[in-house]
Amino acid sequence: ALLRAGGRTVAAGDAEETVLRADLVVDGILGIGGRGGLRPDAARLAALAGDSRGVVVAVDLPSGVEADSGEVRGAAVRADVTVTFGAHKPGLLIDPAREYAGAVRLVDIGLGGELPDEAELEALQHADVARLLPVPGAESDKYRRGVVGIAAGSGRYPGAAVLAVAGALRGGAGAVRYVGPASDAVIARFPEVLVSEGGPLKAGRVQAWVVGPGGGDDASTVADVVTADVPVLIDADGLRLVDPGAVRGRRAPTLMTPHAGEAAALLGVPRGEVEGARLESVRELAGRYGATVLLKGSTTLVADSGGGAVRVNSTGTGWLATAGSGDVLSGLCGSLLAAGVSAFDAGSVGAYLHGLAGRLAADGAPVGAHDVAEAVRVAWRDVRD
Repeated sequence: ALLRAGGRTVAAGDAEETVLRADLVVDGILGIGGRGGLRPDAARLAALAGDSRGVVVAVDLPSGVEADSGEVRGAAVRADVTVTFGAHKPGLLIDPAREYAGAVRLVDIGLGGELPDEAELEALQHADVARLLPVPGAESDKYRRGVVGIAAGSGRYPGAAVLAVAGALRGGAGAVRYVGPASDAVIARFPEVLVSEGGPLKAGRVQAWVVGPGGGDDASTVADVVTADVPVLIDADGLRLVDPGAVRGRRAPTLMTPHAGEAAALLGVPRGEVEGARLESVRELAGRYGATVLLKGSTTLVADSGGGAVRVNSTGTGWLATAGSGDVLSGLCGSLLAAGVSAFDAGSVGAYLHGLAGRLAADGAPVGAHDVAEAVRVAWRDVRD
């Protein structure tokens, strides 16, 4: 094996020293057709590049990652910068491969009409989200803006109800109806919430439901909500308790919001399999349940039951990995569903605002879920402006 360095060819035996001393390492070992990780000789060079003092720049994508799926099935180059050509490859946007790409720069090479009409993956930007946000008009009332029902919380997890309600209120709902055992905690924090003691079937008019956050083992509430002829978001304990056949039989839209562990349980596979193949997993779940699926995690993906492009969320921060963050997201997405936003758009927009709110709230420091909920308003303004 030979290595090109500084205009000269270096024998493989000298490669280790050369790579370790380099100021710049350009990775062009494999192209976008590579599968299954690097072979041993190349893997050794990739490891050395990671230990070197130089900047590692990948050509099109880091060698060893899979371009179409974001999977990493073996050793791969960890780049500081990836310069990609023509179009972003899914593997540059989806973990675990995204971690290997570093900062990504796209170079237009004139592919133009050669690209397919429909992408495999979409990443919304501010302007896209702004167009999808519901904005009340002069004639709006609480029902025109949307009333969202929240069936969440339990004696053990009353905070989940409070956080889901917070997300719903900050997501623009005209009103929030709460059903569950945490009504005292909800009213103490949000006196504007409408509380029902009779269960979902007697809660009154709603345009969408959120069920599951902190719900414990209350399967009857989940079953009642799923029978409603309005959009339903199912999260957390609701995912564990819901009847798959009832979900598939629904006529109104359904949005499911599992994290990797919950998705693994729904699919009957190990969690690592979901984390290693996020794109395949979210598509499989959406098809199996006939629902829109928002797969939470380091890369949040939203897949529609009808197929088509999967959306990858481009906002977020590691500080969002905190208890209750998902409850806020559920309430936020539920509010958008109640406003008439489609399940696919509600999941995509909710994830975008939630991720942006997390960044703004954290500002590089630890943050709590309640801080994220309060920052949704700032994120909303940021997108609109």
